Amino acid sequence: MAFTLRQLQFFVAAAEAGSVSGAARALSISQSSVTEAIRALEDDLGVILFDRQARGLLITHKGSAFLRHARQILADVATARTAFRDEAETASGRLSLGVTSLVAGYVLSDILSRFRRAFPRVELNVIEDSGDYLQHLLIGGELDVAVLLTSSVRDRMALQVETLLVSPYRLWLPLGHPLAQQEAIALEELAGQPLIQLMVDEIEESTRRLTEALPVKPEVAFRTRSVEAVRSLVATGAGLAILPSLVYRPWSLEGDRIEIRDVSGDLPSVQVGLAWRRGAPLSGPALNFIRSAQSNVPNR
Repeated sequence: MAFTLRQLQFFVAAAEAGSVSGAARALSISQSSVTEAIRALEDDLGVILFDRQARGLLITHKGSAFLRHARQILADVATARTAFRDEAETASGRLSLGVTSLVAGYVLSDILSRFRRAFPRVELNVIEDSGDYLQHLLIGGELDVAVLLTSSVRDRMALQVETLLVSPYRLWLPLGHPLAQQEAIALEELAGQPLIQLMVDEIEESTRRLTEALPVKPEVAFRTRSVEAVRSLVATGAGLAILPSLVYRPWSLEGDRIEIRDVSGDLPSVQVGLAWRRGAPLSGPALNFIRSAQSNVPNR
């Protein structure tokens, strides 16, 4: 029997939550429904998608590979639901879109691919730059819409802002690290640990504020603007990282496993969404892009 979309949805939720209970809470269903769906999916595929452990689910290498396909299938189904809308056949024009570097790599691709399939006749002009500069372009009327970290938007009087997703900070660790034995880790336990710091958007400032509150500061072992570099450094044991779930992937480019754990305490979160000039009339392409983004928010 072929797998179902429902099984794919449950599998993706379990992979993102890291546990059956977390997936059940996110989907508002019973844990047994998640367990049965994953078992049926594994039987159909003939592979083990998760290693079952006392503290939750550990996605396997094959499971991680299938996760990309599952997300794409669900995205294609969402796109298919809008394939025959009349406005998609006639909508045309130009859309000037701004995006920050972090959002470009982890959020925009999903939103943009669905928009382009639904509105193929719209001419797109996409600019990647800092959040501050994109806000300047929006206020000046040089951009229609921006996809950015809404938590860092300053001028709320001039800009209309809508948050699409909220991504909490979590701790990244190499496989086998002593702290990985815990489900949740107190912020104070990071004192003295080597830290890999990402220097992108507001991530650097948020991490700095977190570590300043510790009596013993973590040692910043490496600073980088590359998320892939953070992944590789953490996976090989060079240090730990505190980053939003938004950018987490369980494997480095070299194929090494990266663990992720909750950190107890008052941690910030990253808010990602849309911004456009308040009070200005929206063009058809801009309005369609906003509606498309609102209905196709990725879970991170």
